[in-house]
Amino acid sequence: MANGSMRLDLRNSLRQEPVILTLLTILAVLFFLAVSGLSHIYHTQQQSLGNRWFDRGVTDLNAQRFERAVSDFRTALLYSRDDYSYEFNLAEALIGLKRTDEAYAYLINLWDEEPENGLVNLELARIAAHKHETDKALRYYHNAIYATWSDSDEELERRTTRLELIDYLLGIGARTQAESELIALAANLGDDAAQQLRVADLFARIKDYEHALAEYRLVLASDRNNPAALAGLGMSAFQLSRYDVARRYLEAAAAANPNDSQSAELLKTTELVLRLDPYQRQLSVAERNRIVIEGFAAAGERVKACSPAGGVPEQMPNSSAPNNLAAKRAKWEQMKNQVTEQGLRRNPDLVDAAMDLVFDIERQSNATCGPASGADLALLLIARLHEGN
Repeated sequence: MANGSMRLDLRNSLRQEPVILTLLTILAVLFFLAVSGLSHIYHTQQQSLGNRWFDRGVTDLNAQRFERAVSDFRTALLYSRDDYSYEFNLAEALIGLKRTDEAYAYLINLWDEEPENGLVNLELARIAAHKHETDKALRYYHNAIYATWSDSDEELERRTTRLELIDYLLGIGARTQAESELIALAANLGDDAAQQLRVADLFARIKDYEHALAEYRLVLASDRNNPAALAGLGMSAFQLSRYDVARRYLEAAAAANPNDSQSAELLKTTELVLRLDPYQRQLSVAERNRIVIEGFAAAGERVKACSPAGGVPEQMPNSSAPNNLAAKRAKWEQMKNQVTEQGLRRNPDLVDAAMDLVFDIERQSNATCGPASGADLALLLIARLHEGN
């Protein structure tokens, strides 16, 4: 009887064991789901709090409240450690506070994670430039130019970065490198008139007027009345001694912007150059002679004002002293009665002799008595235009 009862209890236990195992499994699953759910809620809350502090930091950063922004981003990192965006913006805020060593520490860690990140390379370049570490600055600028720019117009960012590099090179006097970067940039500008204008201005700044002229023409191809491009093209043509072209564009620049005093002044000088140059083509003999007489008179006034007091020497000084203004003044006095309409008609070779003296006077006066202006400046430019002829 007892054995039968024991067998019955054993059979009942064996029947209950799967049920218990099933219940335990269900409880384990429920516990796992509960823990996972709580963990998810916790991480979601952490992320939400991190995002909230990050958004607050971005607002403060944009408003240049850098101290608050640093605090905001540090708090955000407490909720989401090692977040790339949080660390980068913290570095930006630290840069705003000029705490560049701290910013550099964050940025170099970010660079180790993503060496192809354009923004990180650009900020590292700026820090190196600020510290006068030229080799590092150039390396990071070039990294940024060829880097990846996520969520933005890559080509625009690269062009903008190269422009910043060019400004930096000009700032440290590396004109040749700046010119090379400018030429590379100009080849990839597309139809961006604003950047074409900036590049043209930079070419003009380094006195590469041929490239400047070409870039200003590109701007005017899409915006023919752009006052800055008109003025820039006129100035570039002036510097290249292309005075006919300069006059056309300087006139247009002055009309487009009546307040452009620089273009107006260049236009006056350009008109004087074109009026006082006796070697222009298609001039009649009478017109050429009139121009020579006018230029000769202007040079006479200049040498009288510039040469030392004491009058003209009784005898011509030694001709081996070409820089002697007194000698030039004496020679001018000797020639003045011959440089007339009748004298020039009678002796056409006197045109070159008179103009050679005019040019000598203007060169020496400019070196001795300070920069020329008005007709004297125009005659000096004409002298340079015909040097070697």
